[in-house]
Order: sequence, then C-alpha cells, then structure tokens
Amino acid sequence: MSSFKKLNTKIYQKSGPEITPDFIYWKKLQQPVLVKEFGPIEYIDFSPQEPHHFAVTCSVRVQVYNPITKLVTKNLSRFRENAYGAIFRNDGTLILAGGEEKNVKLFDVSTKSMLRLFKGHSAPVHRVAFIYSHPHVASFSDDKSVRVWDVPTENTLHTFIGHTDYIRAGVVNPDVPNIILSGGYDNIVKMWDTRTDKEVMTMNHGGPIESLLFLPNGGMFLSSGGTDIKIWDVLAGGKLRGALAQHHKTITCMKLASNGKRLLSGSLDRHVKIYDISSFKVVHTLDYSNGVVSLGISPDDVTVAAGLVDGIIAIQRRNDEIEGDKTPKKVSSFQYAANQYTYEVDEVVPDLSYEKEAKYDYHLRKFEYSKALGAALLPYVSTKHPERTVAVLRELLKRKAFNKALSDRDPKVIKQLVRFFIKHIADLRFSKFLIQIADNFLDIISDNIENLPTDIGLLMVQLYQVLKQEEELSRELTFVEGMLQTLLASQVSSNHSTRSYYKVDKINGDCSK
Repeated sequence: MSSFKKLNTKIYQKSGPEITPDFIYWKKLQQPVLVKEFGPIEYIDFSPQEPHHFAVTCSVRVQVYNPITKLVTKNLSRFRENAYGAIFRNDGTLILAGGEEKNVKLFDVSTKSMLRLFKGHSAPVHRVAFIYSHPHVASFSDDKSVRVWDVPTENTLHTFIGHTDYIRAGVVNPDVPNIILSGGYDNIVKMWDTRTDKEVMTMNHGGPIESLLFLPNGGMFLSSGGTDIKIWDVLAGGKLRGALAQHHKTITCMKLASNGKRLLSGSLDRHVKIYDISSFKVVHTLDYSNGVVSLGISPDDVTVAAGLVDGIIAIQRRNDEIEGDKTPKKVSSFQYAANQYTYEVDEVVPDLSYEKEAKYDYHLRKFEYSKALGAALLPYVSTKHPERTVAVLRELLKRKAFNKALSDRDPKVIKQLVRFFIKHIADLRFSKFLIQIADNFLDIISDNIENLPTDIGLLMVQLYQVLKQEEELSRELTFVEGMLQTLLASQVSSNHSTRSYYKVDKINGDCSK
C-alpha cells in the first residue's frame, strides 16, 4: 500500500529576500530606539573617536548623544535661532555649527563653551566643514557665497561667489584640502581652489542639490538632488559617470559606511538605501516610519541614527555578538575528545526525525472532508499560514469533495470560510483560485441562505464589497493598460513614419534631411 502524500503548501509561499552577506550584516541591526525631539532633525554627525558619540542638530540647539545609553551627554544651546549642520572635528574635541543667525560657531565639546564666532555672512548658514590638516573652516550660506575662515583670528581668508540660489550642500576634499565643493538650489555644483581663489569646475546636476559627498580616494564625488544621485569624475574634468535612481522622493542625505565600501542615502520616501560602492547596486534597505531628513552612521558601523521629519531620532545598534563578543564557548569533554581523535566507522546511521502530521492531512487521509476543512480554517492555520488553507481547498476541489465538506452547513465553518475569502481574495497568490472556489461556495449555500444566521449575511455583504472594489481596480488597470498601449503604438507609428520619410528623401536624392 502506497503511503499518503502530504499536501504541497510551498507553492503559495512568498519568496523571501535574497540572503546575501550584506543582508545578514545589516539585518543584525536591532529594532530602532525612538527619541523625540522638538522639530525636524536637521543634521546628524558621529564623532570619529570612540565611543562615537553623535551630535544632533535640531531647533535652537545641538545635542550630543551617547549611542549606548541613547541619552544626551552635552547640550550646546548658545543659539537664539535655529542651528544648522553641526559637525565634529576629526579628533572629536570640537563642534562647528551654522545657524539662522548668519554666523558660524565653534564649540569645545568637553566644556560646552563657544570658542570662536565667525561673522560675515548676510544670510543663514546651513552647512559647515573643517578643512583637513589646516586651522581653517568653510561655511556655505544662503547668501550664495562660500567662505573660508582662519580659526585663530576669526578672519575671512577666501570668499567664493558664483551661485545664483541658496547653497545647501558643501564638502571639502579629504585628500586635497584646498579643493572645496558647493551645491546650490540653482542645480549647480561648483568646485573652488583656495590656492588660486578661483572656480575650477562647474557641473549641472539637473535639480536642487541637497547633499555632496567625496568618495574615499577624492577623485570622484556624488551629488544628490531630487530623486537622483549622480557620480562625477573629478580627474576627468567633472565628467558624469552615472546616476542612481532608487528613491521615488527627494534624497536628503548621504553617508559612507564600512570604511568607504558602502554608501547610504536617505530620502523623504522613508527609506535608506545601502549601495555597494564597487558596483553602485543596492544591497539592502532600511525602512522608517516617516521621511528621512538626516542620517549618521558610526565609523565602525555599530550605530545608525536617522533623523525623521516628525522630530524622531531612530537609533539602531548591533547586538553584543556583532560588537565583538568573541569569548570562547565551553566545549564538553565528549566534543573535546572527538576533536582530538579520528574514528573509523563502517556506516553512519542518520538521525531519524519524524515530522508531525498536520490535522488536515490526517483527516484527508481518512476521507473526513468536513473535519479537514475545519482544521484548515482554524485561526492559527488560516491567519499565519493561509497557503495551507488554500492548499486544502484546492485538494477538496480536486477530489470533488468540496460539496461533501459543506454538507452539514456548519455556521461556524461557513463564517470562517467567508472571513478567509474577505481577507485573502485580493492576494495575488490566491485570488484566481479563491474567486473560483468562492463561486462554488455561493452555489452550494444559495439554496439554504435564508436559514443562515444574520451575522453570516453581514459577512456576505462585506465579501460583496471587497469583490466590487477588486472589480473597480481591475477596470481602472485595464483602462491604464489601454492608454499605455495607445501611447506605445503611436510612438512606434511615429518612428516608422520618420524612417519612411528619411527613406523617401534619400531616394529623391535630398541629403539635407
């Protein structure tokens, strides 16, 4: 006698994400801890020095957070109006910030005292930068100018004017500190050289620029504006090398991670995309509850902080295993002995493990169709594993036993079945089959529908409304499909007419077309 073949429920299961090293690496970030601030989180920057505290610029203050406790350790509140773009120096001891007050302020992190005040801009300063290996800082202002300041004297060393709109992005080349990039709402990226006091390069991004970022070697940089990130080659004279269009709303921020091997981009579409710098392909996506305005990641990739539109800071950290918990585990004496010696065996006997038979499989094997249907409609099956319920319904239909399964007209089973139709009939995996089985179900109960309880009637009305919505959606999609086909057909026809036109001209000897 042949053994009973279990139902194949895997054909309906959703395909999960591709398991890659990047997927495993970034999935080990814990669920975010949410910290509420007063207003949108304008900028986030991590200290390059351990324990990698991060500065959050929001409203009229800059707050320094401990990434482990998620508590504020320092509060820089020397602002009467909004602060902007606070960043750490590479030794983690100083913080530089712009603001609505048109000034640039330099703070000592340990004492919270303001060390320098740079005055000269005539409009708010949204971005600032330390110039590597020089006692200088740069500022990028809404007065359409870029200024370089001398820290000891607070004097202006260079002023670059050339933009025609607000400058909201700026960065200094990490390898050549004399090279400064600025990006404005005039769609233009300009490169300045402090050695010649001149503009040396201009690139048109094609949209208002929100962020600029040099790649580790300094020979290429990225600009983000609108829904695109564009890749520019400085060594080739500012040549456009490519564009990334993975977001569907404005990209607000970019950061490098994994020692410059990964790029993170945050957007108002609530996603942070992670790219492999070598191929610029998306390797992972982080999702948030609201639009991402600012983004920061610690140099060791342990902490990721995202600032959201609604004033929430979402802080994610890796668990202890990822942070370097490499303590050796205890090895039992038997395992230790097994590691020391090699045994010769004639045959390896596999460990026999028997999978527990599902209730619906048991009842199907016994030809108890009503009980099989009831077992498949139990909440812990139909809610968590709807594919199993659909597989049982398909098997009943295949055996022509669906009528027998509903022969006793059990109101409880009928309610569960109608609720299942309501919840899953719009699921692409099941819709085609569930519409067919629902049609059979209505034919079966139609002769006795007046004797069914009132609550089943209400469920039937709800099922009708769901089917009506699906019908309207199908009609709209068909309408859109027809419009697209018309547009494509007209395009093909236009191209064909153009080719014919040029062909006739060529035959007539007219080469001017």
